[in-house]
Amino acid sequence: MSVVGIDTNIGIDTPSPSGPDEISRRLEAMAATGYVWRLVILLSLGGCFEIYDLFLTGYIAPGLSRSGLLSTTTQAFFGFSGIGAFVAATFAGLFVGTFFLGFLADRFGRRAIFTYALLAYTTASVIMACQTSSGGLLLWRFLAGIGIGVEVITIDAYITELVPSRMRGRAFAVNQSIMFVAVPVVAFLAWWLVPLAPYGVEGWRWVVLIGAAASMIIWVLRLFVPESPLWLARHGRTEDAFRILATLEARGGAAANPSTSPARPATQTTTRVGFADLFRPPYVSLVVLFMVFNLCQAFGFYGFANWVPTLLVEKGITVTKSLQYSFIVAFAYPIAPLLAASFADRFERRWIIAGACIAIIVFGMAFAQMTAPALLIVCGVLLTACNTTMSYAYHAYQTEVFPTQIRAQASGLVYSMSRLSATFSGFIVAYMLKEAGVTGVFGLITAAMLIVVIAMALFGPDVRGKALDTV
Repeated sequence: MSVVGIDTNIGIDTPSPSGPDEISRRLEAMAATGYVWRLVILLSLGGCFEIYDLFLTGYIAPGLSRSGLLSTTTQAFFGFSGIGAFVAATFAGLFVGTFFLGFLADRFGRRAIFTYALLAYTTASVIMACQTSSGGLLLWRFLAGIGIGVEVITIDAYITELVPSRMRGRAFAVNQSIMFVAVPVVAFLAWWLVPLAPYGVEGWRWVVLIGAAASMIIWVLRLFVPESPLWLARHGRTEDAFRILATLEARGGAAANPSTSPARPATQTTTRVGFADLFRPPYVSLVVLFMVFNLCQAFGFYGFANWVPTLLVEKGITVTKSLQYSFIVAFAYPIAPLLAASFADRFERRWIIAGACIAIIVFGMAFAQMTAPALLIVCGVLLTACNTTMSYAYHAYQTEVFPTQIRAQASGLVYSMSRLSATFSGFIVAYMLKEAGVTGVFGLITAAMLIVVIAMALFGPDVRGKALDTV
Protein backbone atom coordinates (compact mmCIF):
# COMPACT_ATOMS: atom_id res chain seq x y z
CA MET A 1 0.00 0.00 0.00
CA SER A 2 1.12 3.50 -0.46
CA VAL A 3 2.31 5.30 2.63
CA VAL A 4 -0.40 7.85 2.00
CA GLY A 5 -2.87 5.08 2.62
CA ILE A 6 -0.93 3.81 5.65
CA ASP A 7 -0.71 7.13 7.39
CA THR A 8 -4.12 8.58 6.62
CA ASN A 9 -6.28 5.57 5.76
CA ILE A 10 -7.52 7.63 2.83
CA GLY A 11 -7.51 5.87 -0.56
CA ILE A 12 -7.57 7.62 -3.86
CA ASP A 13 -9.69 4.86 -5.43
CA THR A 14 -12.51 2.55 -4.50
CA PRO A 15 -11.02 -0.96 -4.49
CA SER A 16 -12.48 -3.45 -6.93
CA PRO A 17 -11.85 -7.20 -6.81
CA SER A 18 -10.68 -7.13 -10.45
CA GLY A 19 -9.25 -3.59 -10.63
CA PRO A 20 -5.87 -2.12 -9.71
CA ASP A 21 -6.23 -3.39 -6.14
CA GLU A 22 -6.51 -6.96 -7.37
CA ILE A 23 -3.54 -6.46 -9.70
CA SER A 24 -1.51 -5.09 -6.80
CA ARG A 25 -2.44 -8.11 -4.67
CA ARG A 26 -1.40 -10.57 -7.35
CA LEU A 27 1.83 -8.71 -8.09
CA GLU A 28 2.59 -8.81 -4.38
CA ALA A 29 2.04 -12.58 -4.31
CA MET A 30 4.13 -13.18 -7.43
CA ALA A 31 7.25 -15.31 -7.00
CA ALA A 32 10.70 -13.75 -7.26
CA THR A 33 11.42 -15.58 -10.50
CA GLY A 34 14.25 -15.32 -12.95
CA TYR A 35 11.90 -13.50 -15.34
CA VAL A 36 11.19 -10.73 -12.83
CA TRP A 37 14.91 -10.32 -12.23
CA ARG A 38 15.52 -10.19 -16.00
CA LEU A 39 13.08 -7.30 -16.25
CA VAL A 40 14.94 -5.50 -13.45
CA ILE A 41 18.22 -6.08 -15.28
CA LEU A 42 16.87 -4.83 -18.63
CA LEU A 43 15.51 -1.64 -17.09
CA SER A 44 18.75 -1.15 -15.22
CA LEU A 45 20.77 -1.46 -18.41
CA GLY A 46 18.71 1.38 -19.80
CA GLY A 47 19.54 3.37 -16.67
CA CYS A 48 23.27 2.84 -17.19
CA PHE A 49 23.32 5.78 -19.56
CA GLU A 50 21.83 8.07 -16.94
CA ILE A 51 24.71 7.21 -14.61
CA TYR A 52 27.26 7.46 -17.43
CA ASP A 53 25.99 10.93 -18.26
CA LEU A 54 25.95 12.11 -14.64
CA PHE A 55 29.43 10.91 -13.84
CA LEU A 56 31.17 12.01 -16.99
CA THR A 57 30.62 15.53 -15.61
CA GLY A 58 33.41 15.06 -13.11
CA TYR A 59 35.63 12.79 -15.14
CA ILE A 60 35.86 15.01 -18.23
CA ALA A 61 36.21 18.20 -16.15
CA PRO A 62 40.04 18.18 -16.36
CA GLY A 63 39.76 17.83 -20.14
CA LEU A 64 37.30 20.69 -20.43
CA SER A 65 39.62 22.83 -18.34
CA ARG A 66 42.70 21.90 -20.37
CA SER A 67 40.88 22.59 -23.66
CA GLY A 68 40.27 26.18 -22.55
CA LEU A 69 36.46 25.87 -22.81
CA LEU A 70 36.00 26.03 -19.03
CA SER A 71 38.15 26.81 -15.99
CA THR A 72 38.35 25.07 -12.61
CA THR A 73 37.33 28.15 -10.61
CA THR A 74 36.01 31.60 -11.50
CA GLN A 75 36.29 35.05 -9.97
CA ALA A 76 32.51 35.49 -9.79
CA PHE A 77 30.38 33.16 -7.65
CA PHE A 78 28.06 32.40 -10.59
CA GLY A 79 30.83 32.23 -13.13
CA PHE A 80 29.57 30.72 -16.38
CA SER A 81 33.02 29.97 -17.73
CA GLY A 82 33.95 27.42 -15.06
CA ILE A 83 33.43 23.72 -14.32
CA GLY A 84 30.82 24.73 -11.75
CA ALA A 85 28.67 26.08 -14.60
CA PHE A 86 28.96 22.76 -16.45
CA VAL A 87 27.80 20.91 -13.31
CA ALA A 88 25.01 23.47 -12.88
CA ALA A 89 23.82 23.08 -16.50
CA THR A 90 23.65 19.32 -16.02
CA PHE A 91 21.50 19.52 -12.93
CA ALA A 92 19.41 22.43 -14.17
CA GLY A 93 18.35 20.18 -17.04
CA LEU A 94 17.71 17.32 -14.65
CA PHE A 95 15.58 19.65 -12.52
CA VAL A 96 13.44 20.66 -15.48
CA GLY A 97 13.03 17.01 -16.50
CA THR A 98 12.00 15.78 -13.07
CA PHE A 99 10.01 18.78 -11.80
CA PHE A 100 8.08 19.75 -14.93
CA LEU A 101 8.04 16.55 -17.00
CA GLY A 102 7.70 13.76 -14.44
CA PHE A 103 3.99 13.59 -15.31
CA LEU A 104 4.82 12.24 -18.79
CA ALA A 105 5.38 8.70 -17.53
CA ASP A 106 2.10 8.87 -15.60
CA ARG A 107 0.20 10.08 -18.66
CA PHE A 108 1.80 8.19 -21.56
CA GLY A 109 3.13 5.08 -19.85
CA ARG A 110 6.38 3.83 -18.39
CA ARG A 111 7.47 1.96 -21.51
CA ALA A 112 7.04 4.79 -24.03
CA ILE A 113 8.80 7.41 -21.92
CA PHE A 114 11.54 4.93 -21.00
CA THR A 115 12.30 4.79 -24.72
CA TYR A 116 11.92 8.36 -25.94
CA ALA A 117 13.51 10.21 -23.02
CA LEU A 118 16.81 8.50 -23.70
CA LEU A 119 16.55 9.28 -27.41
CA ALA A 120 16.33 12.96 -26.51
CA TYR A 121 19.43 12.62 -24.32
CA THR A 122 21.38 10.89 -27.12
CA THR A 123 20.61 13.62 -29.64
CA ALA A 124 21.54 16.45 -27.29
CA SER A 125 24.78 14.73 -26.20
CA VAL A 126 25.99 14.23 -29.78
CA ILE A 127 25.41 17.91 -30.53
CA MET A 128 27.11 18.92 -27.25
CA ALA A 129 30.23 16.96 -28.17
CA CYS A 130 30.57 19.10 -31.30
CA GLN A 131 30.48 22.48 -29.53
CA THR A 132 33.45 24.87 -29.61
CA SER A 133 32.17 27.57 -27.25
CA SER A 134 31.33 27.48 -23.56
CA GLY A 135 27.83 28.86 -24.28
CA GLY A 136 26.97 26.10 -26.75
CA LEU A 137 28.48 23.48 -24.47
CA LEU A 138 26.34 24.57 -21.52
CA LEU A 139 23.13 24.87 -23.59
CA TRP A 140 23.29 21.34 -24.99
CA ARG A 141 24.41 19.96 -21.66
CA PHE A 142 21.25 21.47 -20.17
CA LEU A 143 19.06 19.87 -22.86
CA ALA A 144 20.72 16.47 -22.38
CA GLY A 145 19.99 16.76 -18.67
CA ILE A 146 16.26 17.17 -19.36
CA GLY A 147 16.14 13.81 -21.14
CA ILE A 148 18.02 12.05 -18.37
CA GLY A 149 15.81 13.63 -15.71
CA VAL A 150 12.67 12.16 -17.26
CA GLU A 151 14.40 8.80 -17.76
CA VAL A 152 15.47 8.21 -14.17
CA ILE A 153 12.02 8.94 -12.73
CA THR A 154 10.43 6.57 -15.23
CA ILE A 155 12.81 3.72 -14.38
CA ASP A 156 12.23 4.08 -10.64
CA ALA A 157 8.44 3.96 -11.07
CA TYR A 158 8.75 1.07 -13.54
CA ILE A 159 10.75 -1.17 -11.19
CA THR A 160 8.59 -0.30 -8.18
CA GLU A 161 5.48 -1.50 -10.03
CA LEU A 162 6.96 -4.76 -11.36
CA VAL A 163 8.53 -6.08 -8.14
CA PRO A 164 6.86 -7.41 -4.95
CA SER A 165 7.59 -5.45 -1.78
CA ARG A 166 9.49 -8.31 -0.13
CA MET A 167 12.24 -8.06 -2.76
CA ARG A 168 11.98 -4.39 -3.75
CA GLY A 169 14.99 -3.32 -1.70
CA ARG A 170 17.15 -6.01 -3.31
CA ALA A 171 15.76 -5.13 -6.74
CA PHE A 172 16.80 -1.50 -6.34
CA ALA A 173 20.19 -2.57 -4.98
CA VAL A 174 20.73 -4.73 -8.08
CA ASN A 175 19.36 -1.91 -10.23
CA GLN A 176 21.87 0.55 -8.80
CA SER A 177 24.71 -1.97 -9.08
CA ILE A 178 24.05 -2.54 -12.78
CA MET A 179 23.59 1.15 -13.48
CA PHE A 180 26.76 2.03 -11.60
CA VAL A 181 28.80 -0.29 -13.83
CA ALA A 182 28.82 2.81 -16.03
CA VAL A 183 31.00 4.64 -13.49
CA PRO A 184 34.21 2.59 -13.88
CA VAL A 185 33.52 2.51 -17.63
CA VAL A 186 33.36 6.30 -17.93
CA ALA A 187 36.26 6.64 -15.46
CA PHE A 188 38.41 4.30 -17.56
CA LEU A 189 37.48 6.05 -20.81
CA ALA A 190 38.28 9.43 -19.27
CA TRP A 191 41.59 8.16 -17.83
CA TRP A 192 42.48 6.76 -21.25
CA LEU A 193 41.09 9.41 -23.61
CA VAL A 194 40.97 12.78 -21.81
CA PRO A 195 44.77 13.29 -21.88
CA LEU A 196 44.78 12.41 -25.61
CA ALA A 197 43.25 13.65 -28.86
CA PRO A 198 42.61 10.57 -31.06
CA TYR A 199 42.31 11.50 -34.76
CA GLY A 200 42.65 15.14 -33.77
CA VAL A 201 39.47 15.12 -31.67
CA GLU A 202 39.82 16.05 -27.99
CA GLY A 203 39.50 13.10 -25.64
CA TRP A 204 36.58 14.47 -23.63
CA ARG A 205 34.51 14.64 -26.83
CA TRP A 206 35.14 10.93 -27.44
CA VAL A 207 33.93 10.12 -23.92
CA VAL A 208 30.64 11.94 -24.58
CA LEU A 209 30.14 10.42 -28.04
CA ILE A 210 30.81 6.86 -26.89
CA GLY A 211 28.11 7.13 -24.22
CA ALA A 212 25.61 8.64 -26.66
CA ALA A 213 26.23 5.94 -29.26
CA ALA A 214 25.93 3.12 -26.72
CA SER A 215 22.64 4.50 -25.40
CA MET A 216 20.88 3.42 -28.59
CA ILE A 217 20.76 -0.07 -27.10
CA ILE A 218 17.55 1.16 -25.50
CA TRP A 219 15.72 0.54 -28.79
CA VAL A 220 16.50 -3.15 -28.41
CA LEU A 221 15.78 -3.36 -24.68
CA ARG A 222 12.30 -1.84 -25.02
CA LEU A 223 11.15 -4.85 -27.09
CA PHE A 224 11.57 -7.15 -24.08
CA VAL A 225 9.96 -5.03 -21.34
CA PRO A 226 6.15 -4.99 -20.86
CA GLU A 227 4.12 -2.00 -19.77
CA SER A 228 3.36 -1.73 -16.05
CA PRO A 229 0.09 -3.60 -15.31
CA LEU A 230 -0.72 -1.15 -12.52
CA TRP A 231 -0.31 1.82 -14.87
CA LEU A 232 -2.55 0.18 -17.48
CA ALA A 233 -5.25 -0.54 -14.91
CA ARG A 234 -5.17 3.03 -13.62
CA HIS A 235 -5.77 4.27 -17.18
CA GLY A 236 -8.75 2.06 -17.90
CA ARG A 237 -6.86 -0.56 -19.89
CA THR A 238 -7.78 -3.34 -17.49
CA GLU A 239 -7.87 -6.08 -20.10
CA ASP A 240 -4.32 -5.30 -21.23
CA ALA A 241 -3.24 -5.12 -17.59
CA PHE A 242 -4.54 -8.59 -16.78
CA ARG A 243 -3.04 -10.03 -19.94
CA ILE A 244 0.44 -8.77 -18.97
CA LEU A 245 -0.11 -9.87 -15.37
CA ALA A 246 -1.03 -13.36 -16.58
CA THR A 247 2.19 -13.47 -18.59
CA LEU A 248 4.22 -12.42 -15.54
CA GLU A 249 2.55 -15.11 -13.44
CA ALA A 250 2.94 -17.78 -16.12
CA ARG A 251 6.65 -17.01 -16.47
CA GLY A 252 6.85 -17.52 -12.72
CA GLY A 253 5.12 -20.89 -12.89
CA ALA A 254 1.85 -19.64 -11.36
CA ALA A 255 -1.57 -20.33 -12.80
CA ALA A 256 -3.79 -17.40 -13.66
CA ASN A 257 -6.49 -16.61 -11.12
CA PRO A 258 -9.79 -17.72 -12.71
CA SER A 259 -11.81 -15.36 -10.56
CA THR A 260 -10.14 -12.36 -12.13
CA SER A 261 -10.12 -13.20 -15.80
CA PRO A 262 -9.06 -10.36 -18.06
CA ALA A 263 -12.21 -10.99 -20.11
CA ARG A 264 -14.33 -9.66 -17.26
CA PRO A 265 -12.60 -6.55 -15.94
CA ALA A 266 -14.51 -4.38 -13.50
CA THR A 267 -15.00 -0.70 -14.17
CA GLN A 268 -13.25 1.54 -11.69
CA THR A 269 -13.43 5.28 -11.28
CA THR A 270 -10.08 6.93 -10.70
CA THR A 271 -9.86 10.37 -9.18
CA ARG A 272 -7.44 12.62 -11.05
CA VAL A 273 -4.84 14.22 -8.79
CA GLY A 274 -3.48 17.53 -10.04
CA PHE A 275 -0.05 19.00 -9.37
CA ALA A 276 -1.47 21.41 -6.78
CA ASP A 277 -3.05 18.48 -4.90
CA LEU A 278 0.43 17.22 -4.03
CA PHE A 279 0.75 20.18 -1.67
CA ARG A 280 -2.46 19.31 0.19
CA PRO A 281 -3.33 16.44 2.58
CA PRO A 282 -2.82 13.53 2.42
CA TYR A 283 0.28 14.04 0.26
CA VAL A 284 1.84 17.27 1.53
CA SER A 285 3.69 15.80 4.55
CA LEU A 286 5.45 13.22 2.36
CA VAL A 287 6.22 15.78 -0.33
CA VAL A 288 7.79 18.23 2.14
CA LEU A 289 9.82 15.48 3.85
CA PHE A 290 11.30 14.17 0.62
CA MET A 291 11.89 17.64 -0.80
CA VAL A 292 14.02 18.52 2.24
CA PHE A 293 15.77 15.16 2.01
CA ASN A 294 16.64 15.59 -1.66
CA LEU A 295 17.82 19.17 -1.22
CA CYS A 296 20.40 17.93 1.28
CA GLN A 297 21.41 14.48 0.03
CA ALA A 298 22.63 15.89 -3.28
CA PHE A 299 25.46 17.70 -1.50
CA GLY A 300 26.72 14.44 -0.03
CA PHE A 301 26.45 12.44 -3.22
CA TYR A 302 27.38 14.87 -5.99
CA GLY A 303 29.59 17.08 -3.83
CA PHE A 304 32.01 14.17 -3.90
CA ALA A 305 31.10 12.19 -7.04
CA ASN A 306 31.30 15.11 -9.47
CA TRP A 307 34.46 16.53 -7.95
CA VAL A 308 36.68 13.50 -7.24
CA PRO A 309 39.33 14.23 -9.90
CA THR A 310 39.30 17.96 -9.13
CA LEU A 311 39.52 17.40 -5.35
CA LEU A 312 42.50 15.12 -5.88
CA VAL A 313 44.19 17.72 -8.09
CA GLU A 314 43.66 20.31 -5.34
CA LYS A 315 45.46 17.96 -2.94
CA GLY A 316 48.54 18.10 -5.16
CA ILE A 317 47.97 15.08 -7.40
CA THR A 318 48.52 15.44 -11.16
CA VAL A 319 45.61 15.33 -13.60
CA THR A 320 46.64 11.94 -15.00
CA LYS A 321 47.10 10.42 -11.53
CA SER A 322 43.85 11.91 -10.26
CA LEU A 323 41.95 10.24 -13.12
CA GLN A 324 43.76 6.97 -12.38
CA TYR A 325 42.82 7.10 -8.68
CA SER A 326 39.26 8.08 -9.58
CA PHE A 327 39.08 5.02 -11.87
CA ILE A 328 40.04 2.77 -8.93
CA VAL A 329 37.49 4.41 -6.61
CA ALA A 330 34.83 4.02 -9.30
CA PHE A 331 34.80 0.23 -8.88
CA ALA A 332 33.03 0.72 -5.54
CA TYR A 333 29.94 2.00 -7.37
CA PRO A 334 28.73 -1.32 -8.84
CA ILE A 335 30.13 -3.53 -6.05
CA ALA A 336 28.74 -1.72 -2.99
CA PRO A 337 25.02 -2.04 -3.90
CA LEU A 338 25.44 -5.79 -4.43
CA LEU A 339 26.86 -6.08 -0.91
CA ALA A 340 24.05 -3.88 0.39
CA ALA A 341 21.49 -6.23 -1.18
CA SER A 342 22.16 -8.65 1.68
CA PHE A 343 20.34 -6.34 4.11
CA ALA A 344 18.25 -4.22 1.71
CA ASP A 345 14.92 -5.75 2.80
CA ARG A 346 15.80 -6.47 6.43
CA PHE A 347 15.64 -2.90 7.66
CA GLU A 348 13.40 0.08 7.05
CA ARG A 349 14.61 2.35 4.27
CA ARG A 350 14.92 5.38 6.55
CA TRP A 351 17.39 3.66 8.89
CA ILE A 352 19.54 2.48 5.98
CA ILE A 353 19.60 6.05 4.65
CA ALA A 354 20.42 7.55 8.06
CA GLY A 355 23.21 5.05 8.71
CA ALA A 356 24.75 5.66 5.29
CA CYS A 357 24.71 9.43 5.87
CA ILE A 358 26.52 9.11 9.20
CA ALA A 359 29.20 7.02 7.50
CA ILE A 360 29.49 9.62 4.71
CA ILE A 361 30.32 12.23 7.34
CA VAL A 362 33.02 10.06 8.93
CA PHE A 363 34.75 8.96 5.73
CA GLY A 364 34.36 12.37 4.09
CA MET A 365 36.20 14.19 6.86
CA ALA A 366 38.89 11.49 6.81
CA PHE A 367 39.34 12.01 3.05
CA ALA A 368 39.75 15.75 3.62
CA GLN A 369 42.59 15.23 6.10
CA MET A 370 44.64 12.58 4.31
CA THR A 371 47.34 13.04 1.68
CA ALA A 372 48.79 9.54 1.15
CA PRO A 373 47.47 8.10 -2.14
CA ALA A 374 46.64 4.67 -0.69
CA LEU A 375 44.64 6.19 2.19
CA LEU A 376 42.86 8.59 -0.16
CA ILE A 377 41.80 5.67 -2.34
CA VAL A 378 40.56 3.66 0.67
CA CYS A 379 38.55 6.60 2.00
CA GLY A 380 37.23 7.33 -1.47
CA VAL A 381 36.06 3.73 -1.88
CA LEU A 382 34.32 3.71 1.53
CA LEU A 383 32.73 7.09 0.90
CA THR A 384 31.49 5.91 -2.47
CA ALA A 385 30.08 2.71 -0.95
CA CYS A 386 28.06 4.75 1.55
CA ASN A 387 26.79 7.07 -1.18
CA THR A 388 25.57 4.16 -3.32
CA THR A 389 23.89 2.52 -0.32
CA MET A 390 21.99 5.73 0.36
CA SER A 391 21.18 5.98 -3.35
CA TYR A 392 19.52 2.60 -3.83
CA ALA A 393 17.52 3.01 -0.60
CA TYR A 394 16.05 6.40 -1.43
CA HIS A 395 15.32 5.56 -5.08
CA ALA A 396 13.05 2.78 -3.82
CA TYR A 397 11.73 4.81 -0.89
CA GLN A 398 10.56 7.91 -2.74
CA THR A 399 8.62 5.93 -5.36
CA GLU A 400 6.87 3.32 -3.23
CA VAL A 401 5.41 5.91 -0.81
CA PHE A 402 3.18 7.43 -3.53
CA PRO A 403 0.16 5.87 -5.35
CA THR A 404 0.50 4.56 -8.90
CA GLN A 405 -1.51 7.28 -10.64
CA ILE A 406 0.87 10.00 -9.37
CA ARG A 407 3.98 7.93 -8.70
CA ALA A 408 6.20 9.36 -11.43
CA GLN A 409 4.92 12.92 -11.02
CA ALA A 410 5.21 12.97 -7.21
CA SER A 411 8.58 11.23 -7.07
CA GLY A 412 9.75 13.51 -9.89
CA LEU A 413 8.66 16.56 -7.90
CA VAL A 414 10.60 15.59 -4.78
CA TYR A 415 13.57 14.22 -6.73
CA SER A 416 13.82 17.49 -8.64
CA MET A 417 14.93 19.13 -5.41
CA SER A 418 18.14 17.09 -5.53
CA ARG A 419 18.69 18.40 -9.04
CA LEU A 420 18.03 21.96 -7.93
CA SER A 421 20.42 21.48 -5.03
CA ALA A 422 23.05 19.93 -7.26
CA THR A 423 22.68 22.81 -9.72
CA PHE A 424 23.83 25.27 -7.08
CA SER A 425 26.18 22.80 -5.41
CA GLY A 426 28.51 23.12 -8.41
CA PHE A 427 28.95 26.83 -7.69
CA ILE A 428 29.00 26.36 -3.91
CA VAL A 429 31.57 23.55 -3.97
CA ALA A 430 33.75 25.58 -6.35
CA TYR A 431 33.51 28.57 -4.00
CA MET A 432 34.25 26.48 -0.89
CA LEU A 433 37.16 24.81 -2.67
CA LYS A 434 38.61 28.21 -3.50
CA GLU A 435 38.06 29.76 -0.04
CA ALA A 436 38.46 26.83 2.38
CA GLY A 437 40.00 23.99 0.39
CA VAL A 438 38.97 20.34 0.47
CA THR A 439 38.22 20.51 4.22
CA GLY A 440 35.67 23.25 3.62
CA VAL A 441 33.94 21.15 0.95
CA PHE A 442 33.49 18.25 3.34
CA GLY A 443 32.36 20.57 6.12
CA LEU A 444 29.52 21.58 3.83
CA ILE A 445 28.73 17.93 3.08
CA THR A 446 28.67 17.13 6.82
CA ALA A 447 26.07 19.81 7.55
CA ALA A 448 23.83 18.56 4.74
CA MET A 449 24.08 14.92 5.87
CA LEU A 450 23.17 15.82 9.47
CA ILE A 451 19.91 17.36 8.25
CA VAL A 452 19.13 14.16 6.33
CA VAL A 453 19.75 11.97 9.38
CA ILE A 454 17.45 14.09 11.57
CA ALA A 455 14.68 14.25 8.95
CA MET A 456 14.69 10.50 8.30
CA ALA A 457 14.91 9.53 11.97
CA LEU A 458 12.06 11.79 13.07
CA PHE A 459 9.66 11.83 10.12
CA GLY A 460 10.47 8.94 7.75
CA PRO A 461 7.48 6.57 7.29
CA ASP A 462 7.80 2.78 7.51
CA VAL A 463 7.27 0.94 4.21
CA ARG A 464 8.91 -2.48 4.56
CA GLY A 465 6.67 -5.34 3.47
CA LYS A 466 3.72 -3.16 2.41
CA ALA A 467 2.09 -3.67 -0.99
CA LEU A 468 1.41 -0.90 -3.50
CA ASP A 469 -2.02 0.77 -3.90
CA THR A 470 -3.99 -1.15 -1.30
CA VAL A 471 -5.96 0.28 1.61
